[in-house]
Amino acid sequence: MTFPTPFRLALAALAAAPLLLIAADPVKPIIEVLKQAPTPPAKPVEKTDEEWRQILTPEQYRILRQAGTERANGQVYGEFKNQKGGTYFCAGCGTELFSSKEKFDSHCGWPSFYDPSKAKNVKTATDYHLGYARTEVRCAVCDGHLGHVFTGEGYNTPTDKRYCINGTVLKFVPFPEEQKAPDAEPKKE
Repeated sequence: MTFPTPFRLALAALAAAPLLLIAADPVKPIIEVLKQAPTPPAKPVEKTDEEWRQILTPEQYRILRQAGTERANGQVYGEFKNQKGGTYFCAGCGTELFSSKEKFDSHCGWPSFYDPSKAKNVKTATDYHLGYARTEVRCAVCDGHLGHVFTGEGYNTPTDKRYCINGTVLKFVPFPEEQKAPDAEPKKE
């Protein structure tokens, strides 16, 4: 089917409109917009059980590789609650998973986030370990077990989701000082 020329021109203009808007925005040059585009996840990390045991603590191995769960309200949870701004990485492969920007206190005894900071690095699967279906959260790069995600619990968060994550399998890296406390007083020189 062939469309009349005016219609084809209108379609072409509509298709090009987003590029024109990006290019016309003096605040964000097109190069900066392209830098912000999502990138595919890193190449999958595959190791033998012995290799995993060499790089993980016994508790990390039990959780990441055997779908274990750490004790609620443990030392790691206390540390998590006291952490300020920063990023949370997978203890198995170093992949970015969560940010303190999406962290909240659900009072459940495990670290909670309402959304992963890098959604492409987190995947979900159905888990029947307790005899009923739960949504398991896994690292998309090393396939390590992180915890579970629950929806519809009524938390006052933008997503109404609770990513209940084992803190033992998260490596916390604080934001650089200027991002850590943006409303703090400027440093005196």
